[in-house]
Amino acid sequence: MAGLAITSLKLGHFRSHRATRLEFDGRPVALIGPNGAGKTNILEAVSLLSPGRGLRRAATDDLARKPEGLGWRIEASLRGMSADHLIETGAEIGEARMLRIDGKAAPQSALGRICRVLWLVPAMDRLWIEAAEGRRRFLDRIALSFFPDHAEQSLGYDKAMRERNRLLKEGVVDARWYSVLEGQMAETATMVITNRRAALTRLALAQSGAASSFPRADLALSGPEGSEDDDPASLPHIWAEARRRDMAAGRTLAGPHRSDLRAIYASKGVPADQCSTGEQKALLISLILANARALAVDLGKAPVLLLDEVAAHLDADRRAALYDEICALGAQALMTGTEAALFDALGNRTQIISVEDIDGISRVSP
Repeated sequence: MAGLAITSLKLGHFRSHRATRLEFDGRPVALIGPNGAGKTNILEAVSLLSPGRGLRRAATDDLARKPEGLGWRIEASLRGMSADHLIETGAEIGEARMLRIDGKAAPQSALGRICRVLWLVPAMDRLWIEAAEGRRRFLDRIALSFFPDHAEQSLGYDKAMRERNRLLKEGVVDARWYSVLEGQMAETATMVITNRRAALTRLALAQSGAASSFPRADLALSGPEGSEDDDPASLPHIWAEARRRDMAAGRTLAGPHRSDLRAIYASKGVPADQCSTGEQKALLISLILANARALAVDLGKAPVLLLDEVAAHLDADRRAALYDEICALGAQALMTGTEAALFDALGNRTQIISVEDIDGISRVSP
């Protein structure tokens, strides 16, 4: 099965790259070079070919190469789900990010309909032991990979909730104002909850019976009243009853923005936050692979995978198992590492690209 693939990538004044052009042949890609050479910046550029702010969630102006401050540009040729596409995105300093697909201006949501990109970066290694916000964001990225309109629903919910929070802080007591906003929140919250639940079901199915060397993670949502573990239809009643309490707090205390994602290392019955660092990493890899398998079934093509420094944290057997699963999926995976030996198990199944820093500018060579 041939997966979705970036066939060429041009970076202009993006992060450490002044003018970089890359050609990919569809095989997994190993980006090799010392720390700080600009490898992760290439992955970040590809992550911006999907909806959102990319794998670092950076502000638009922060993506521009310093010290020039001329703005930045990414151009990519994509072998998509049903056709080839040219994607252009970038921004001038102080301006909003632009996006063109095949020469026509497009909203970011359109990216989710032509390409799917999944990633795993070192910043996610602490996912299971840090605040719930990161786990919600992780789940919402998974949901977005299945449902391209998920981000719009989430943004709609957040916008209505911010307006409700403003009324609470200002001490407004008129129930009519709250009823309108809570109705808008309930409509979008129902879609957010439905998408999240469906995403968890898809991951469970993709893990069940899969021939994988990585552990199965049993996932569930938890949280205060009004989260996904309750009936979404009850949310308007919960919010109406909680207005006095929420006013004292100055914010909305119940809803899908307050839920948490729990994971259990299935074969051991141990919560993820109590697992070793290596086990937590293995669970994350397992979930990314399950997400990719589920999308491959849906789309008939595997998504693009971005795996930053993932090989350095695995022993030789696990690295070989990971590479075998990626190749079995037919996925184009862009992976970073400080030395080529980390990718020896791929043999001629990989495309090696060297990245180095020369006088503060990232340079690439095959």
